[in-house]
Amino acid sequence: MTDLLELCAGLPVVSTPPGGVLIEEGTRPDRLLVLVDGAVTIERDGTPLARVDTPGAVFGEMSVVLGHPATATVRAATEVRVHVVEDPLTFLVEQPGVALAVLRVTAARLDGMTRYLTDVKQQLAGEEGHLGRVGQILDTLLHHQGAPAQPGSVRDPEPEHG
Repeated sequence: MTDLLELCAGLPVVSTPPGGVLIEEGTRPDRLLVLVDGAVTIERDGTPLARVDTPGAVFGEMSVVLGHPATATVRAATEVRVHVVEDPLTFLVEQPGVALAVLRVTAARLDGMTRYLTDVKQQLAGEEGHLGRVGQILDTLLHHQGAPAQPGSVRDPEPEHG
C-alpha cells in the first residue's frame, strides 16, 4: 500500500474530523480516496464491519470502477487525512501504476473475503435446513460475474446511436 501512497504524493490532501463521513452508502462517489493517516470505520446498513488504519488503503474504487453507488459508508474514527483523486477514471487510465496498485489492494481484500467464505462453507458443510444452504449461496456469490467491462478510455467520445 506504500506504493499507492507514493504514487499519490502530489494529490491534494483533505482532513476529516472524527465522526465525519468520507463516503456515504448509496451515493455515487465521484472521487477516489487514499488514506494518508488516521482510522476509518466501514459501515453497511449502519453496522460497523471493519476498522481501517493502514496508510495507502483506498476507498471508493468499487463504485468508481463499477459505476455503482457506494456499498458502504466510510466514517472517520479518528482525525483522518486522505489523498483525493477528483477524476478517478481518467487518473487510473493515465496512471497505470496507480491502477495496478489499486488492483492489488482490491485483490487482497477479495482474497481475504474468499478465504473467510471458504472457511464458513467448510464449517457449515453437512448442516441441515437454512444453514445447509449457506454453501450453495456462497457458491453463487463466489462465481458471480459483474457486467462486462467497457473497453476504451474515459476520454473516448460517446458512441452515436442512430
